Amino acid sequence: MRHKYATPWIWIFLLPLALDYQGTDANPAHFAPLLLVLLSMAAGLALLLIAPRFRVPSRLRSVVTISTLLCVFGSIVSQLAQGNDTGNYLHTLLPFVLFMLGYFVASRPWSEYRLAQFEKALFLASVISLVSTFFYGMAASGGLDEVRLRIVSVTLLGLQGVLLHEFVVARRFSFYTVAAFAATVLVELVSETRSLLVGTGLLFLLATALRAPTIRRIRHMLAPGLVVGAVLAGTGGIAAWSFPDVAQQWTQHIFASGEAVSGKDPTAIARQSEMRNQYDQVTSSASTLLFGEGYGHEYRYSPVHLPGLAGQFTEEDLNPIHEWAAGHNFWVYQLFAGGLVFGIGMPLAMLAALAICFFSYRYWRAVVPEAPLLPVLGRAIMLFAALPATSIGGNPLGPRFSGLVFGVALGLMIATHARLQRALPARAKRPAWPPQQCSAAMPDLPGRVHPGMGRSDLAVTLGMSHPVGAPSESKPSGALVPRNSPAPHANRPTIAR
Repeated sequence: MRHKYATPWIWIFLLPLALDYQGTDANPAHFAPLLLVLLSMAAGLALLLIAPRFRVPSRLRSVVTISTLLCVFGSIVSQLAQGNDTGNYLHTLLPFVLFMLGYFVASRPWSEYRLAQFEKALFLASVISLVSTFFYGMAASGGLDEVRLRIVSVTLLGLQGVLLHEFVVARRFSFYTVAAFAATVLVELVSETRSLLVGTGLLFLLATALRAPTIRRIRHMLAPGLVVGAVLAGTGGIAAWSFPDVAQQWTQHIFASGEAVSGKDPTAIARQSEMRNQYDQVTSSASTLLFGEGYGHEYRYSPVHLPGLAGQFTEEDLNPIHEWAAGHNFWVYQLFAGGLVFGIGMPLAMLAALAICFFSYRYWRAVVPEAPLLPVLGRAIMLFAALPATSIGGNPLGPRFSGLVFGVALGLMIATHARLQRALPARAKRPAWPPQQCSAAMPDLPGRVHPGMGRSDLAVTLGMSHPVGAPSESKPSGALVPRNSPAPHANRPTIAR
């Protein structure tokens, strides 16, 4: 069955929550955030009903799906066992539900036209979130110290990952993309968030690894690196000139550990104190270690790290503090909320999927660089890699919009990998014993291609509407460059939707 309104549903699915600038700080009783969530979820359910289906199972897709279902539906067991506040539980679980919904919607063999719409909607929604969050944060309060944490979009690193793919992997530069990347760096500098700059550096290294065929060829990445470095330097100069206090504040943050009484960074000590209390709670009994304390369970700062906060906080100041929202550390909070059974399975599956898709992309790009859908896989890898990069300084599945975006990114990555795995050559396995002296002809494997060769029906096998032509990264393709979009029903014979 084919649905001609799938494209509007895609935009309704991704755009509304881009305006959810209040994030997890919003009152769940407010009508505006509730309306945005309902619009997005209704569009997601509609897309699930009309989405195409895979006919051949994928082991990687099955593992990720099972781990996601265990995380979301397994939380009911922890909730019934702990009896946490229902409102806090639902408010904390909602981003994970949106993550699961985005994954189920995107992990389908969508046509080329639908994939282009997904990528365009993701990019535009991330830009809208970047702009709206910045201006709302600047208008919320007067001082820069008060608003610096409110001006950062929850998908800032995801947007940077897609832009770095354009600069480093695809080597496409335009005024629009360079200006967008400069805006993200400006927000990082003004917000004075060190973890974001570390995440940007990690994403640049990942993009370099995707592009360079071997370690020796990394020197060819000098030109894109110079462009990115020039953007960073220029944006830093503009930020220092526009906000004179930024340079001084960055100096204080860098040397905060030396100025503190304890000689340690107060922010890092506070994060360690939070993680220590969560770890102590979840390991207090065998049942909590297995099934967790549940989403929305209260935690506080552990007094073990109190000497590191000497001169700033006392034990009397920390005792009244009780938090229930998703913690600042994604990995520890997953163990704290879901335990060994329901908590850590999804993070481990996501890291394994990211690693498998990364190495598969490098191999396929070296063997069949002109394969369709390969650029889509590269952009999905860079977008989803922003999830572990964001977890350096916070929980990427705490806000609602980031949960939805990263879920869609994971779905696109898994679905594209499954389609390419059926059509592109697999890495040859090493024999357990040395081969015999006599040579034997290797039979052709159905659905595979020989390394370095291509096949005339490769586009048909992948469900694409255009033939295999120039190398995938040399021709203008993607969501960020102007091109003629394929007809909505160009692949009518191969994909039903």
